[in-house]
Amino acid sequence: MTNSGLEEIAKVLNRCKRAAITCHVRPDGDALGSGLALCLALRNAGKEAYMICEDEVPERLAIFPAMSLVSRSLPVSFAELDLFISVDVADVSRMGVFASDYVSFKGTTLNIDHHISNQGFGRYNYVLPDSTATCEIIPEVLNAANFEITEEIANLLAMGLLTDSGNFSHNDVSAKTFAVASMLRAKGADTCRIGYLMFTRQTRGRAILFGKALSRLRFALDGKLAFINITQKDFEDTGTDKSHTEGFVDYALSIDEVEVSVSLLEVRKNQYKASLRSKKANVNAVASTFGGGGHVLASGCMLFGELEEVIDRLTYAVYQQL
Repeated sequence: MTNSGLEEIAKVLNRCKRAAITCHVRPDGDALGSGLALCLALRNAGKEAYMICEDEVPERLAIFPAMSLVSRSLPVSFAELDLFISVDVADVSRMGVFASDYVSFKGTTLNIDHHISNQGFGRYNYVLPDSTATCEIIPEVLNAANFEITEEIANLLAMGLLTDSGNFSHNDVSAKTFAVASMLRAKGADTCRIGYLMFTRQTRGRAILFGKALSRLRFALDGKLAFINITQKDFEDTGTDKSHTEGFVDYALSIDEVEVSVSLLEVRKNQYKASLRSKKANVNAVASTFGGGGHVLASGCMLFGELEEVIDRLTYAVYQQL
């Protein structure tokens, strides 16, 4: 894949009049932060812009007024748009219900992302796999287009940067990551408040949910691989949902021997959403085995079958990468 130049991307953004922005299903802080930051920047530049996503904003991420701009449907027809932008989307299928609209779109498509598995599906592509987050990329795009980074935009970008970097704890955090964070702080981003809301604050239900999941923590491959699983009954018992499991997968990586941590979320009977995190092993290769993908140290995929079968298949796939 060949990236479009920043100057070219800037021209695409400046000449558009009406744009839609979408992100991946089950949006996280980086997806919403990058999408809404771009949406606000376009609106501030006098253009019509809409942020759409298949799923609702998770409760824990609804910390800024701009989150109310996210819609599960487009208020105008796609034929009325001249630009369709995807942010933080590794593959078209991850757009969910909007995937077919993106593929069949007659206007210009733009793909801005940081996933290593992104093959460049837009007419214009700006994919930087070495970036910690898409929110690390958006500022340079906005600067190239001469769009102002307001305090509101800075807060949204900081949210995505903090969540995708694990509060600056992940191995892919670079000097550029800190430089962008410094710039956003200078623009007014309240990084302390965002960090507290994303990584410290939790409801009683989430705390009980984590306790239930942690009680089932198990190990494989001489302790190098750890599994934690969350069931639908856990959600029912605690009054929580899948959005409350954010960060669960990272816990096991704090254990000395563990090289790879896997969180298995029961979607329905015999269907599991696997989230993988690693200290150095390539879990993108593991996820790709099952049709998923993401980053070298953080990826995800969907598996079908009985729990023990799913664990066995993942264990063998991880073993091949250790």
